[in-house]
Amino acid sequence: MARKKEPEKEPNHERWLVSYADFITLLFAVFVTLYAMSQSDKKKVEEVMQSLRESFGYSTSSPASKPAVIESGTISVIPSMRKITQVPRHGKSRGGEQDFKNTKASIEAYLMKAGAMGKVTVSITQRGLVVSLKEAGFFDSASATLRPSSYTLLNDVISSLSSYSNSIRVEGHTDNEPISSRAFPSNWELSTARATSVLQYLIRNGDFDPASISAAGYGEYRPVADNDTEEGRQKNRRVDIVLLSEQGQRNEP
Repeated sequence: MARKKEPEKEPNHERWLVSYADFITLLFAVFVTLYAMSQSDKKKVEEVMQSLRESFGYSTSSPASKPAVIESGTISVIPSMRKITQVPRHGKSRGGEQDFKNTKASIEAYLMKAGAMGKVTVSITQRGLVVSLKEAGFFDSASATLRPSSYTLLNDVISSLSSYSNSIRVEGHTDNEPISSRAFPSNWELSTARATSVLQYLIRNGDFDPASISAAGYGEYRPVADNDTEEGRQKNRRVDIVLLSEQGQRNEP
């Protein structure tokens, strides 16, 4: 007698769940691995960020600290950024055209901040960098004595020039109004005395070689403006501090 054939089993339509579960398990393992790798590199990333913070002046005590700012006050050219145009002498370098431009910008920035643009002007000529001290900011009328109130401003100007080995000429100028006193029989004496007062101040308070500085008085004979107006006469009453260029120094006696 033949055996009765067993009925066929119905196909299992949920077998895909097994494959899906395997896939989810593998995917989870991948993310765990990636997370572990990211945590191991996090320390390296933080070290790089800390190095950048220190390089740009951020405090190492707190990542959120503000960058360090150069203290306000004396403004001068950063030595490491100045172009050295000659072998340094006594720890100084000879300033060239670009140095004069940088120093001019630094002095003018300080003058603007100090509200002293009307007391000092700065220009660049073939002779070199010219810093003009106007009478109204530094001397009383018919006097060659520097005002004590001008010392702070003059010190900041000096600090911007003292890093150079260039020779310096201090030149006194007046307007064409005649003067006659026991101390100053004429404008020649007044202009020369003012130039000498500034020269002595430079030597006493700045790091300058006395052998590289000279003074001259020109009276009213080298005006920069018309003496027919009061405004012009004010511009002519000045003392120029000239940081001589190589060409300017060659033309000096």
